[in-house]
Amino acid sequence: MNASVRLSMSSLRAHKRRFAGTFLAVFLGVAFLAGTLVMGDTLRANFDTMFGDATSGTDAVVRSADAITTPGESQGVRQPVPTALVNTIDQTPGVAAAAPSIQGAGQLVGANGEAIGGKGPPTLAGNWITDPKLNPYRLAEGRTPARSGEVVINRGAADKGHLKIGDTTTLRTPDPVKVTIVGLATFGGEDGMAQVTFTGMTQSDAEKYLTAKPGEAASIQVRAGPGVSQQALVDRLTPLLPKGVEAITGQQSAQENTDMISSQFLTIFTTFLLVFSGIALLVATFSIHNTFAIVIAQRTRENALLRALGASRRQVTAATVTEASVVALTASLAGLAGGIGIAAGLKMLFPAIGFPFPGGDLVIHTLSLMLPLAVGIVVCLGSALMPAIRAGRTAPLAALRETAVDQSGASRARAVTGMALAALAAGTTLTGVLASPSLILPGLGAVLAPIAFVVLGPVASSTAVRALGSPLDRLRGVTGGLARRNALRSPRRTAATASALMIGVAVVSLFTVFGASLKATMDQTVSRSFAGDVAVSTPSFGAGGSGLSPRLAGAVAKLPEVDTAVGLGRGVAEVDGKGRALTVTDPTALARTFDLGTVQGSLRSLGTDGIAITRTEADRQHLTTGSKAQLAFTDGKKKTFTVRAVYGRSELAGDYVITRAAWSPHRTQDSDTLVAVSFKAGVSTAKGKAAVEKIATHYGNPQVQTRHEYAQSSAGGIDMMLTLVYALLALAVLIALLGIANTLTLAIHERTRELGLLRAVGQTRSQLRAMVRWESVLVAAFGTLGGLALGAFLGWVLVKASDGASDSAFAFAIPPVQLVVVALVGVTAGALAGLRPARRAARLDVLRAIATE
Repeated sequence: MNASVRLSMSSLRAHKRRFAGTFLAVFLGVAFLAGTLVMGDTLRANFDTMFGDATSGTDAVVRSADAITTPGESQGVRQPVPTALVNTIDQTPGVAAAAPSIQGAGQLVGANGEAIGGKGPPTLAGNWITDPKLNPYRLAEGRTPARSGEVVINRGAADKGHLKIGDTTTLRTPDPVKVTIVGLATFGGEDGMAQVTFTGMTQSDAEKYLTAKPGEAASIQVRAGPGVSQQALVDRLTPLLPKGVEAITGQQSAQENTDMISSQFLTIFTTFLLVFSGIALLVATFSIHNTFAIVIAQRTRENALLRALGASRRQVTAATVTEASVVALTASLAGLAGGIGIAAGLKMLFPAIGFPFPGGDLVIHTLSLMLPLAVGIVVCLGSALMPAIRAGRTAPLAALRETAVDQSGASRARAVTGMALAALAAGTTLTGVLASPSLILPGLGAVLAPIAFVVLGPVASSTAVRALGSPLDRLRGVTGGLARRNALRSPRRTAATASALMIGVAVVSLFTVFGASLKATMDQTVSRSFAGDVAVSTPSFGAGGSGLSPRLAGAVAKLPEVDTAVGLGRGVAEVDGKGRALTVTDPTALARTFDLGTVQGSLRSLGTDGIAITRTEADRQHLTTGSKAQLAFTDGKKKTFTVRAVYGRSELAGDYVITRAAWSPHRTQDSDTLVAVSFKAGVSTAKGKAAVEKIATHYGNPQVQTRHEYAQSSAGGIDMMLTLVYALLALAVLIALLGIANTLTLAIHERTRELGLLRAVGQTRSQLRAMVRWESVLVAAFGTLGGLALGAFLGWVLVKASDGASDSAFAFAIPPVQLVVVALVGVTAGALAGLRPARRAARLDVLRAIATE
């Protein structure tokens, strides 16, 4: 074994360049994985510290005990608590102070007239708590609000909106309120809670604009007196609270806030990055395996001589495994250092691009170091295992004869196996998306498809390279023909090299197709469901934004150009024990502005005790017209409603519809999410839109868009998602290109004598460079086209699976322009990958190359 180790070390020292590509592939994959894990640890710890610091003076929180959670939301809606409870709490032994906390949606308008925030995180408004220990926000500049119209805003919102103390701006609550900024605040020592914006008002203003009626608050913050623990305080408060109201410790409240951030953002964020780390490591696996396979093939005679001199199979295999272990360990350790650097860089970068994460030192857990290290070593050793076993099987007599450098791998057995896997993948997928809609079968088919592509690669590469390279014979003459023959020389090597790029391009194509399908789905939804002429909305998603004033629809409806204007509000309630989102609107106007499909019953007769539901929900809840359904609202009240209409389509209209009169007794802060407008006959879209825009300026200046514009803006988040996906996948594509470059470099080494002979018979340096570059382009083109086909197929599978798992109909769309761009980028990148190997080949000394054994 010692001899094997010495031999391995000598080989590594003599051929360091051979493993440069492998080292980089492992390094990049491990660095990305380690950086993701360290970033997740750091953000969780920093958010925990920030919430702990911000709420350190709050020892107990009194709030409603129950929350209604609708599907797709992790945080429920709670009933307000009466502010009169403050007097009872104040008189409780052990209480030093108590203050109501009123919270609602409030979106500030910046100095440029654009709304601040609304891109996911909440835009909050509330009362400014005068007790500095109970207030999670700390006054950093200016003073606290003393009169109606005065506000304190967090410093991050002020910076983003270019606002300062003394400025007057608009706060959408959603009714527009003119406010004057008198102070700037921080949260837990930061300029804000990530991208959340906050506006602190006087208590009377908060009750006026953020609650349905005075005397209600989201919660009551309580501070304990000296020597009273948080749990003891909760124990003293609990017996005094009315039914349906609970007290929790301040630590529990802070932990819930941290868990909310973790579940809604950090988990999704880190999972997203981990998926791409996995893709990068998968691509690296192909590159690493290819490198070791070529190196072992090149050392066939060397290994045969060792066997002839008495080395056992185990010793030869062990020598190769030792080389792989050294490369794996050094690259993985370097990757850990690189990952810590990536995490530190991201922590500084994100605030600069608008993601102000809380400050604090990097937090590195042992698992975040050991897991990437283990993964890097396992991936590298696993990729080198088969070449190492192949090296141990080298026959001693191979030293006495010329040995082929590589085998084609395009055997009949491989072809049969690959075709069987492809048929199984297609059959499983088609069964899952067409015959019996489910997520399991399409998922299994999606896993089998790339495996089938990889197995069939060597078989397909010969045909594909011949077809792709046939124009080179005419366009580039002998140089093009030689490039094509070199790519055909070893189908297995060509396929293995292209497979890494294929995986990267396939994932890019998958997201491109899925993104285009989501856009087509949104356009189809709006075109099919929205019968109006223009839509008024606020550009926000997630919990961001404040919505639209519920008075806007009525004001627009009075315009002489308008036939119908209907606002769609949102409420929540438990329907027969299950949380559901309610659409609060005028059902008659809704039917005139939206296509609801076939309607059974009457939308006109809902009144204050009627409800309309979709056919899907009616079947799921076993309801029909005339059925009774009990609704439990956030204020704790329950009421029995009669199903008076069942309609065919939900989409924009939602699954449950009630009137504003029915919702009004139970509402908190009232707002609309959309106002749909239909013009009178003869009114042009341009004229009607201008009239609506003029009215909208008095209600916070929301966007007024045509149906097409509304569909486009609704899908705006998809482009942002794709940009992030492409940026992350660039790492996987980079690793694939490193693999192509490394393979070509090693291939040039093994063809040194051949290249010298070509130069000797008259091939110029430029022709030699062109030959190597075109070989790289052919390999990249094969990988790119395979990736496009695989990505389009998986995109179709994802769309169909989503369609089967959702009530909404998904549209499948292939974006030809984007896919052509992906193809061009892949081929161009292949040409770039061949530049360095081509230059190295052209620099070979002719005589020395001819003399090479």
